[in-house]
Amino acid sequence: MSTCPIDDRVIRPIRFIAGQCQMIDQRLLPVEEVWLTYTTYQEVAEAIRTMVVRGAPAIGVAAAIGAWFGARDIETESSWDFFQEFEKVCAVLAATRPTAVNLFWALERMKHFAQSNLDRSVMELKIGLEYEALAITQEDEKINRQMGQQGESLLADGARVLTHCNAGALATAAYGTALGVIRAAVEAGKKISVIADETRPFLQGARLTAWELQKDNIPVTLICDNMAGYLMSQGEIDCVIVGADRIAANGDVANKIGTYTVAVLAKEHNIPFYVAAPVSTIDLSLNDGTQIPIEERDGREITHYKDLQLAPEGITVRNPAFDVTPSRLITAIITEHGVISGNYQSGLEKTVNQR
Repeated sequence: MSTCPIDDRVIRPIRFIAGQCQMIDQRLLPVEEVWLTYTTYQEVAEAIRTMVVRGAPAIGVAAAIGAWFGARDIETESSWDFFQEFEKVCAVLAATRPTAVNLFWALERMKHFAQSNLDRSVMELKIGLEYEALAITQEDEKINRQMGQQGESLLADGARVLTHCNAGALATAAYGTALGVIRAAVEAGKKISVIADETRPFLQGARLTAWELQKDNIPVTLICDNMAGYLMSQGEIDCVIVGADRIAANGDVANKIGTYTVAVLAKEHNIPFYVAAPVSTIDLSLNDGTQIPIEERDGREITHYKDLQLAPEGITVRNPAFDVTPSRLITAIITEHGVISGNYQSGLEKTVNQR
């Protein structure tokens, strides 16, 4: 059963095949398309930590597969002992990256399945967890396509859309969140062009968004991050659409560093600012964005590009990977269940309860 069907026409950064997990190494794109194979939860955890795989939904999918690898390798006949060891596996995966809530959502779903079925044999638990990991993988693409259908009406024919970071197929199991909305609009017959911020320091916009839009023959123009305000002032951007790594109960959104800046610029120029994210990204346990943990990454990502040194040796560096955009700057939040605007607190609660 450990097979995920592959359609070469669709970009899928994670493949779950015959008991192995294959991931395209997103650190090497667009220059090289290298697939790496993983068979243990420790390997998957390292792939998440080092950003072989990135993007909140994709991290959740990878974590679910990693959790199953860990479950598969637990040697005990006791279902209770199995669950105790399985919790340790999930803890290792949970410690990889703190901001994207989909990681924790996927692991909690895997743990809930195991805990709810402790009356079964260990073999049955392992088989069930494999099915659960595959279900999470397949459901993600379905959710993204539903999200695209919900949001594409917000994009007018001929729209010039700015996006920040990569919220495309590479950030999910397939299709994408923000780019999924763009893909759905194109599939509906609209002529859409995309302006992609480079997204320093890891260049997900330059390396990843541009790469996958080119593959889909969707017109894309790459700009430096600090060019967005100028293009807005010149009337060259009609709307902004981004993804999210975590959405607080009041609608505050954590996304790749620089998103807040783009949102402020969009507000100044009266340009709609949309967020596309699955319901699993909503975290009602957090009242607002100040409670979202922000990952601080290695300063070398700023001072170097691969082995090329860009800054003086020994310079002090700050490298927060995410920032928080207040809900007052957001025009609407697009989920697989619909578009939320206005009272985000109420709208998000209703949306979560539809799951």
